[in-house]
Amino acid sequence: MSTPPSHKRPSRRSHGDGSIDRRGEDVYRLRYRVNGQRFTKTFHGSLSEARKELRALLRAGDTGQHVDPSKMTVGQWIDQWVSAGAPGRRKKKVGQRTLERYEELLRVHVKPKLGEKRLQRLQATEIDQLYNELDALLDEEGERAIAPMTLHHVHVTFNSCLSTAERKGLISTNPMRRVEQVPSGGESDHGLALDEADLAKLVTGFKPTPAMYAPVAVDAQTGVRRNELLAFRWADFNEEQKTLKVERALEVTKKFGVRFKSPKTWRGLRTIALDDATVAVLVAERQTHQRLIASIPEGTDVDLSLVRLPDEALIFPALPELTKPRDPSAFSKQFRRGADALGFDGFEFHHLRGTHSTLLLDKGVPVHVVAERIGDDPAVLLRNYAKRKRKQTANTSMLPVINALTLGNSET
Repeated sequence: MSTPPSHKRPSRRSHGDGSIDRRGEDVYRLRYRVNGQRFTKTFHGSLSEARKELRALLRAGDTGQHVDPSKMTVGQWIDQWVSAGAPGRRKKKVGQRTLERYEELLRVHVKPKLGEKRLQRLQATEIDQLYNELDALLDEEGERAIAPMTLHHVHVTFNSCLSTAERKGLISTNPMRRVEQVPSGGESDHGLALDEADLAKLVTGFKPTPAMYAPVAVDAQTGVRRNELLAFRWADFNEEQKTLKVERALEVTKKFGVRFKSPKTWRGLRTIALDDATVAVLVAERQTHQRLIASIPEGTDVDLSLVRLPDEALIFPALPELTKPRDPSAFSKQFRRGADALGFDGFEFHHLRGTHSTLLLDKGVPVHVVAERIGDDPAVLLRNYAKRKRKQTANTSMLPVINALTLGNSET
């Protein structure tokens, strides 16, 4: 008589693999062991996300980076959040420059006071006390040590950090919801918009400084951001079509130094129409670079079209190197010194962008057209336009450095 086939019971999951129990709608309890010790964690999210989180916890145990969720401190969670790229509501990493700024804000202003607190025991009253103490700090001269806008940035960053902890199930609720007074940041400075006559005076005033005249003239005509301007390559300039393409920007980071990156949003990718005067400025600048690379003295009559520039040659590089970008901070300081010398005290380089958009809007150019040209959100453009300080209302006739803008040919 034949023996019926045996039916093996499903093998139970080993302790090393952990387990997941559903506790409610998108709420799961994760059970696992690290070095023989049992741990339990409540997770909010989908089942696939819970499985991913369990694998991450087990992996952290294998690498020695595991922290008991119930014992994790605010400082430990801040470190983990920053290491993960400071993901926000969209669960995406931020740029390196932004990441470094977040880390600095939390390390300098939050960790000293709250870093040793248990994350799960953090109270809204403790956050209120932190904000009050930061707001009351004075420097050696008796002035506020922390600007209102900086305090607001601390709040926004810390709130994003704690919101991620809530999504991951490390805390049941974000204590920020019970904070009494959210730092508002006060009214930010939207800069000064020059009138037409002053803009002409400023641009022409930089002519004796060759390293600054071309970038200042081009920025006055295009309204691009400083880090977009300094990232322009000659490959982005089309003399025949009279256009400049914005395809990248500079980013200054502690980890990587000065490097290239894509524009922050899709609006940043755009093609800007140029007037004849700006094209002439760029052609002259390119000829200067061609003479430099071919060692051709000024005044020597040669066919410069035969001189090929490197594919990655920048329009406004750190000469004599044609592919090395200029230091953005040093560039802004050089502009500020030049502007002060010309009588424009306090006028910053980024105010050229505001001046450019303000003159166009004052002339009646549609908001969406100006927004496309400068790579900005129309709503943000209008809000800044309304709050920007002006010396006087622009005249009815546009200045020559603005007049020939072929806005109808601009592309996005």
